[in-house]
Amino acid sequence: MAKRKSGLTKTTKETVYSDGQQWTVKYGELRRKKGRPQSTQHLFKVLGEKLPYSSLADIQKHVQKNGHSTEGVYVAHDSMGCPRYIGRGEVFSRLASHSKAHPELHYFSFYLVETKKHEREIETLLIRSASFLLEFNEKKRRVGIAHGNVRDYEAGTHFYERQRKRGKKNQI
Repeated sequence: MAKRKSGLTKTTKETVYSDGQQWTVKYGELRRKKGRPQSTQHLFKVLGEKLPYSSLADIQKHVQKNGHSTEGVYVAHDSMGCPRYIGRGEVFSRLASHSKAHPELHYFSFYLVETKKHEREIETLLIRSASFLLEFNEKKRRVGIAHGNVRDYEAGTHFYERQRKRGKKNQI
């Protein structure tokens, strides 16, 4: 039987981006619950999943302001949340160039990396990136534009999370 992952708390620190209508992007950190020691090593130092492309510049400035490296893995998604491009390197400049070349891209995910290897986190990234091709692990699959649960990652990981504005939804 698989070992249960330890309990995490999600602390949201500030709003990094808002389009004033539908989306905001919040910055925060995952912490272990009281009584559990914090880990000092992580595979991913910072991550964001299925964020709107319009927030790219604001998130890049925020990441750099907080002294994080901008090297890592990224995924560009279309308007339906389907991964269309996956790459590695200088995340924000590469994402910006893909956006200019392919205007059909609407969302992006990024994973700024550390050196330590974590099988569960690598598995989570691959499952979410290729979810349309997979028929198992319904808990981690995310089909469409819904983002995953940031608690699937290690405590101490900083995150950006898209949140829908509360209130009445407009009919299209």
